[in-house]
Amino acid sequence: MRTQRETTTLWRPTGPVELELVRETGWRAWPPRLPEQPIFYPVLDEAYAVKIARDWNVKHDGAGYVTRFEVGTEFLRRYPVQRAGGETILELWVPAEELEEFNAHIVGEIEVVHEFR
Repeated sequence: MRTQRETTTLWRPTGPVELELVRETGWRAWPPRLPEQPIFYPVLDEAYAVKIARDWNVKHDGAGYVTRFEVGTEFLRRYPVQRAGGETILELWVPAEELEEFNAHIVGEIEVVHEFR
């Protein structure tokens, strides 16, 4: 009998270029960070992800998307929740060099749940 492991839902606002790279992985992983991007920032609140995708990604990339994905809760304990502003502006800061291991703990597929243009 296989045991289901507990997962945590994370959200990621993104633009079309990063989203295409995710699609190329079969919706299973986030692409490596660029040298000027030392941290990967998934967020813990859908509304915060929507705000970034709608207000920032659309302005800078022409489109914004909100993705939803599950990661093993036990694995995520290594990343303290970071408050980036108000009570619901919560992020995890995953160092770029740990992103491959982070991706290995994604359960299921990365889903697009909102699109803004």
